[in-house]
Amino acid sequence: MKVVMIGTGYVGLVSGTCFAEMGVHTVCVDIDTVKIENLKKGIIPIWEPGLEDMLKRNFESGRLSFSTSIAESISGADACFIAVGTPPDEDGSADLQYVLAVAREIGKNISDYLVVVTKSTVPIGTSEKVRTAVQEEISLRGLSISFDVASNPEFLKEGDAIDDCMHPDRIVIGTDSERAQELLNRLYKPFVLNGHPIIFMDIPSAEITKYTANAMLATKISFMNDIANFCELVGADINAVRKGIGSDRRIGQYFIYAGTGYGGSCFPKDVKAIIKTADSKGYSLEILKAVENVNDRQKSRLYQKAMQYFGNNLQGKKIALWGLSFKPNTDDMREAPALVLIQLLVKAGCKVVAYDPVAIEETKRRIGNIIEYVENPYDAIVDADALFLVTEWTEFRVLNYEKMKTMRHKIIFDGRNIYDPKELHAHGFEYYGIGRK
Repeated sequence: MKVVMIGTGYVGLVSGTCFAEMGVHTVCVDIDTVKIENLKKGIIPIWEPGLEDMLKRNFESGRLSFSTSIAESISGADACFIAVGTPPDEDGSADLQYVLAVAREIGKNISDYLVVVTKSTVPIGTSEKVRTAVQEEISLRGLSISFDVASNPEFLKEGDAIDDCMHPDRIVIGTDSERAQELLNRLYKPFVLNGHPIIFMDIPSAEITKYTANAMLATKISFMNDIANFCELVGADINAVRKGIGSDRRIGQYFIYAGTGYGGSCFPKDVKAIIKTADSKGYSLEILKAVENVNDRQKSRLYQKAMQYFGNNLQGKKIALWGLSFKPNTDDMREAPALVLIQLLVKAGCKVVAYDPVAIEETKRRIGNIIEYVENPYDAIVDADALFLVTEWTEFRVLNYEKMKTMRHKIIFDGRNIYDPKELHAHGFEYYGIGRK
């Protein structure tokens, strides 16, 4: 089989590389010539564990190739996946200009039967817009070429994307064509030898499934953060509450950890988009609007705690930040809580010194040198008035108390609740977590 993956962002690059790993002839296409040339050299634009080695291996084997030409790439292809960005528009809706531009290019160059698959996260009705765009371009050429459309949302977790792609919990495919279903079933069969299902459904249901999944996970996060803030007011401990509810199989233990709010490329964008789509249909998704509001508020929670501790005056204080990316095992800074904290701390007159294992360069690209960056976490805390633990990288879990002595004030604001307050108190530290005594 041959597939084409248009878009070499996070979803397209991971998915295309994993198709090649399964023995599928895969061409990844992007209009960015520099990115394509770098990919041919094994230089990848994202930080994802295991991806670089897999990409190089499959490129050298010939199963994976890179191109800037849709016209050349789709020749002889069985399926073409659209995996370009759908950034939020000014009103929060998903911007489909890139998806539809690709669909038109496919229509201009298609020569034989092809399944056109939307892999990008798109609102209900997008696949029909893709179908229309492809068909219009075919008609303008005066031809009659058969094709089908399908929706195949991705469920990749940054930091675990390779495993999620190679051993998925489920694969969701929306299509109204038996021919397309048969082809996609054959393509994905090697990925579900673990016994997990390929779930076929109608196209609108597949399109809404991705949004619903992310909205549900975002809801769990905001719900727990709201309860955590309540716990502080009544003297309860959110970690105990989490264990108490997580043992209930109806609730489960995943995504019920309190913290500084969710970020990244998916949850914020998708929650906004589904709210906007519902608004356009005259329906208000009140729960998700509350989820968004709670998350926006939670990102400043550590700052609020520091302001309260220092008597609403942070002028001249040195604050160390451990962690910048929105979650561990990625350099993704999109909607990262650290960006909100940095903005607030700098505005309050603080000197901010930050360390992150992989996200420093991406942070510099976004905000420049308004803060100081260091290459070792313990360099950040020298003469610091407080430490903010923002991202729970594994290297932060065990503290070197001898090196911690360089802090001016032994105060830790733990935004991920990874430390034991009793242990910290025993070493002379003041500790403030999220929703903890």
